[in-house]
Amino acid sequence: MGRARSGQVDQAQTIARHLEMDVHFFPALKVLDELYGDAVLSRWPMRLKKAEGLPGYGRIRGLEPRGALWAEVDVAETRVQFINTHLGILGAERRKQVAALLGPDWLGHADCTPPAVLVGDFNATPQSRSYAALRRRLRDVQRSETGGRNNATFPTRYPTLALDHIFVSADIEVIDSFAVRSALARVASDHLPLMAELRLPRRQVESRGDRHAQQIEVQ
Repeated sequence: MGRARSGQVDQAQTIARHLEMDVHFFPALKVLDELYGDAVLSRWPMRLKKAEGLPGYGRIRGLEPRGALWAEVDVAETRVQFINTHLGILGAERRKQVAALLGPDWLGHADCTPPAVLVGDFNATPQSRSYAALRRRLRDVQRSETGGRNNATFPTRYPTLALDHIFVSADIEVIDSFAVRSALARVASDHLPLMAELRLPRRQVESRGDRHAQQIEVQ
């Protein structure tokens, strides 16, 4: 928001307006009049549950502050807990931030019940300790679909590192997942977009006096 090189526009609101979606934005970093952070956009109704900074690494000064944003999204009467984040560049820093996300204030919170989705730029490869900690609690949608391979998403010009991930609770079925490789994607960011199609767990609904199960697919 307010970034000079992008015309000082509110990027999250601009994208949401073009897509006709709701949006929540949390600025983890402020530099003069410029705000940087995490956003969640949804065509489904959503409520902001939590938005705040994640722990840093005090032994090194000048590291960029990191944060996370948690929204509860109503998808056809199913409440999905959705968290977006952007973790630090140092391993020790990321491990503290992952521990916080897995702890009682975020994924371990009483309100953060399945189905749940955690997404973001984790700055962590699948070989990292922070990634392994997340895999012990959640499923990686790419491992579900590619038999063990993660799509490289950084840098966009010659993607070699899988730093962006989508994790889901065990009750969510993964239909498809892939990195978006296009000329426009390479212009938009230094990371390729990561996309997933998910099927939410069955729920019981009333219809003409009969109870039946319904599955919901979302992107």
